[in-house]
Amino acid sequence: MNAHGASGTPGTPKLPARETWRELYRHFRPHRWTVLLGALLTLVGSATALSQPLAAKALVERLGGDQSITGILLLLTVLVVLGTAVHAVGSYVLERTAESVVLAARRSLIGRLLRLRVPEVERTQPGDLMSRITSDTTLLRTVTTRSIVSAANGSLTFLATIAMMGLMDPVLLGVTLGVIVLIGGSVGFVMPKISKATKRSQEAVGAISTVLERVFGAFRTVKASGAEAREAAVVEAAAQEAWRHGVRSAKWQSLAQSSIGLAVQVSFLAVLGIGGARVASGDISVASLIAFLLFLFYLIDPISELVDAATQYQVGSAAVARIVEAERLATEETGTGSAAVPGGPARVAFEGVVFRYREELPYVHHGVDFEVPGGGMTAFVGPSGAGKTTVFGLIERFYEVTGGRVLVDGRDVRDWPLGELRASIGYVEQDAPVLAGTLRENLVFAAPDATAADIQEVLVKARLDGLVERLPDGLETVVGHRGSKLSGGERQRVAIARALLRRPRLLLLDEATSQLDAVNELALRDAVAVAARETTVLVVAHRLSTVTMADRIVVMDAGKVRAVGTHGELVAGDALYGELAATQFLTVADAGPAAPAVP
Repeated sequence: MNAHGASGTPGTPKLPARETWRELYRHFRPHRWTVLLGALLTLVGSATALSQPLAAKALVERLGGDQSITGILLLLTVLVVLGTAVHAVGSYVLERTAESVVLAARRSLIGRLLRLRVPEVERTQPGDLMSRITSDTTLLRTVTTRSIVSAANGSLTFLATIAMMGLMDPVLLGVTLGVIVLIGGSVGFVMPKISKATKRSQEAVGAISTVLERVFGAFRTVKASGAEAREAAVVEAAAQEAWRHGVRSAKWQSLAQSSIGLAVQVSFLAVLGIGGARVASGDISVASLIAFLLFLFYLIDPISELVDAATQYQVGSAAVARIVEAERLATEETGTGSAAVPGGPARVAFEGVVFRYREELPYVHHGVDFEVPGGGMTAFVGPSGAGKTTVFGLIERFYEVTGGRVLVDGRDVRDWPLGELRASIGYVEQDAPVLAGTLRENLVFAAPDATAADIQEVLVKARLDGLVERLPDGLETVVGHRGSKLSGGERQRVAIARALLRRPRLLLLDEATSQLDAVNELALRDAVAVAARETTVLVVAHRLSTVTMADRIVVMDAGKVRAVGTHGELVAGDALYGELAATQFLTVADAGPAAPAVP
């Protein structure tokens, strides 16, 4: 296939605050009542804590009056136990809801990413897409529940504590707020830096996934090339980048938390000094000063919650931006078929098709015209870069034509329901991919309702029956990552069997026999010939033996169809085909096993 690979994913643009909140609420909304319940429980737990300084004040006053303190101690114990228990339940409800938010986000994102248009996947690194589903959705958990609830609880608890402190002594309250505002103002300065560092860290995590996916996708090549150390260095560099930005984010978060701690500590010293003077002057009692100091320490929690909420929002907003970016990638229409639509062999026609993969790339097709009647076998031949494989991509609607029309049964493929169109087609890619799992799972991948008799039939056709008998677990044998436990020819036969099992109306074979030996190729050609009696077979081929058995041959060159005919007609009437037949095809045929496929 022509080069039109993906470029790296650009830096994710930051969403405006209003749009970020709108996206957060979209994830939060289905769980809002459960979150409200958790928030109320944690708020009740915090409220019981606020009553403890008042109980402590009563305790000190009773000590001064030689009164019994048993009741007060029991009350304090009950408040502590009750507050802790209620707060724990509330925290569990919120954490459970947070996991539900992550699950819903992952379900939605997975469903969407699997429906991405092929060009979108080719423009985006797969590892980066995977990190959106894994690490970014994890960050979403904290901001959609913990951050929102912390902000609400922290605000209410803060206001309640301030009110209690104001009723107790307005002067000391003024001293406290003055110190907190003076020192805590630095928190607003570091919040944007936390967001920026987190976003860079998440992008670096995506880069790690991308590099690892690249390495494991060509693991044997890496080892055979002695490139382990070099590739490890690339992965380590990506990990180092993630570490650097993660440390930077941690630095700013620590500064924010430390600022609040410092503010409370300084407030304590100021209140202790000024409060001591007010006790000495008789303006307040010792019990009131002790209670006020307890309230001051209780003020640490709501302030910390507010700072934590703001910090988590900065962290989560970066993740939200990356999730939204993935959700905005173009997708295909929903609905895919799994069984071929009845109706006999399909007819295919290209009418003035013009195509290029992206606007910045050159055209691949420059007005391609041909017509294939229903049934029989049609071979596409031509030099590398002629646009042969692209023909199949346009029929499958992996790509949309830039101009002209692609017709199946006289109907523009853009007018077909996508699931119905693809259910009519069996497609064997150039590299014949095999998925991780068992051999059976691979065979029925496109036809999950296939019977045991259907499977046995295609095993014989694809010359896989002998392989199945040799395998220790037969059809239940695990084939490894990308079919690593199978040979290249076995993977090709599995891919062909998978396509035949679907009983398609149109069978697309892109260099489907390139890795087969002469014996298996001959057997498979016979199977394809039989299939061509019941379906329409289109094949991109470079073997003379495959081409000569075709009912018609389409010769392509430089993105155009230069000739159509039988082998004999084209040898006599087309110079390019004659040259290919005399060199490449004949050379390959004499050599026995196939040469590497030409794109």
